[in-house]
Amino acid sequence: MKKVFIYLVVGFFFGIIMYKSEAASWFRIYEMFRFESFHMYGIIGTALFFGIIFIQLIKRKKIKSIDGSPIVIPDKEKSIYRYLLGGIIFGLGWALVGACPGPMFTLVGAGFLPILIVIGSAIIGTFIYGVLKGKLPH
Repeated sequence: MKKVFIYLVVGFFFGIIMYKSEAASWFRIYEMFRFESFHMYGIIGTALFFGIIFIQLIKRKKIKSIDGSPIVIPDKEKSIYRYLLGGIIFGLGWALVGACPGPMFTLVGAGFLPILIVIGSAIIGTFIYGVLKGKLPH
């Protein structure tokens, strides 16, 4: 129960940061895809920078998870096609909807209930991928 509480608190603060930094703003996402503003690229670049640092720290210092078990990060397969295709599909969905998965839940918390349709569609899309995964090129 303690872990669930920790995850909820971290998620709560993550949502506040997403909302206050305007990373969940449709207008900011729209500006990004039209190359009119650096705001979102700065947020994404900062997250990428710190993500690289923290992943390297976890790998090199053998940092353990909250429950004390070792964190194992397997190497990714070297493939350009799958990441290029997946990135294009993800980016198109993001551009059409105006939100990526993290901010979608932030928008629900902020009271934008029509985003529930998008979340439902994302869940259905994930389910369909799971059904078709064996038939897709990996």
